[in-house]
Amino acid sequence: MDSNLPAYFLSDAHLGANPPGAVTDREARLIAKLREWRGKCSTLVIVGDLFEFWYEYRHYVNRDHFPLYRALGDLVDGGARVCYLCGNHDFALGSFFPTALGVEVHRELVLELQGKRIFLMHGDGIPSSDWGYRFARRVIDLPLNRSLFRGIHPDVGMGLARFIGRSSRKLGEKREIVLEEYLEAARKRMRMYSCSVCIHGHHHLSGIWDVPEGKVIATGQWLFSLEYVCMRDGGFEIINETPQNIS
Repeated sequence: MDSNLPAYFLSDAHLGANPPGAVTDREARLIAKLREWRGKCSTLVIVGDLFEFWYEYRHYVNRDHFPLYRALGDLVDGGARVCYLCGNHDFALGSFFPTALGVEVHRELVLELQGKRIFLMHGDGIPSSDWGYRFARRVIDLPLNRSLFRGIHPDVGMGLARFIGRSSRKLGEKREIVLEEYLEAARKRMRMYSCSVCIHGHHHLSGIWDVPEGKVIATGQWLFSLEYVCMRDGGFEIINETPQNIS
């Protein structure tokens, strides 16, 4: 694949959830976008929270999203590198995406693209007020607890997880987003990994900020609006394709 072709970054689609005000056909629109990019992009990075919840059982994959899986696999077959970063809603990614679709799975990632060195992360757990979440995440992610969850019937487990996801979203709506905390965390990682760009998601805001180390870019969301980041010729642009009838 031509490395000079555009690269794309998107996050926070929370597919499987339909809270009031969400773009109801956003999964179909995402599939159409992936098909549009086939053979025309060098790289796609999903910067976490593609799904409202993801858990892989040994013999079960959520069948609600098979057209999306196929579109991702077709994008890989078309020559693109596709990377999927774990988010706070889909941190339990297993082997399905790499083995079945050729999609790489990472916690964090450094990419060299179009002459830029880019650090990528989802961005959860950054605010100082998230200490409770950070502790809960470590507990939930313990191998023993993952094994115990695997013993729950998938239909029950998915229902339980979506209920928790809805509850956490309502709590999150009341939480103030302090951009300075995210910018400082991004700058720290840019220095640590000698990167001039940091791209993250999580807080659902989109933006490009100049900092002494380079640029910090937030991908926005594919939930209440349809946003993504395009990288072309070393530059970055936030694109919003929200339908006009969605406020």
